[in-house]
Amino acid sequence: MSKSKNKVSIFIELYMLFFKLGCFSFGGGYAAVPLIEREVVEEKKWMEKEQIVDIFAVAQALPGAIALNAAGFIGYTVAGLSGSIISIIGNLTPSVGIVLTLSILFSKVSDNPVVQSAFQGIRPAIIGLIAYAAYKIAKTSLVDVTTVIIMILAFVASTFFNIAPIPLIVFGAVAGIVVKQVKCVLAKKDISEGKDGEQ
Repeated sequence: MSKSKNKVSIFIELYMLFFKLGCFSFGGGYAAVPLIEREVVEEKKWMEKEQIVDIFAVAQALPGAIALNAAGFIGYTVAGLSGSIISIIGNLTPSVGIVLTLSILFSKVSDNPVVQSAFQGIRPAIIGLIAYAAYKIAKTSLVDVTTVIIMILAFVASTFFNIAPIPLIVFGAVAGIVVKQVKCVLAKKDISEGKDGEQ
């Protein structure tokens, strides 16, 4: 009985958390990244920073909104398939409700100066949230010279050559594997040379 109560409690927590995040994710999924990280890593302590960064990377590589994909992954990590479904529903509920309401009202209020002023204030705030998300992820992800080089190459490729995100993510994954293999080979070589020197 206590086990099922615990599960229900976790499901409620997941739903309420992603419902709340869905209410404040103005500006798309990237704006929600710092909010998700703070709630999941710092407040709930459901996972480590490294885990959440990996989830954001995979969520970005998949079709659909990054916040919604992340909700599915986090829900699955915390409470399996049911947790994933509940997290996605929680994240969708506010946006579906707001979109349905706004679709009815927006044509009537879109020219209202107060509404226009509110959106003018929201846009720069979103840029700040996205910049903060990039900073937080960079602190965890940029661990050595190699990761910094991969980041610079990806930035240049996307900014100046308009390369889509998925090839860049694949490039990052391949580069990470290659670098790891090279480091392992060099480490083994150093060990064997050290043994030869001792002999």
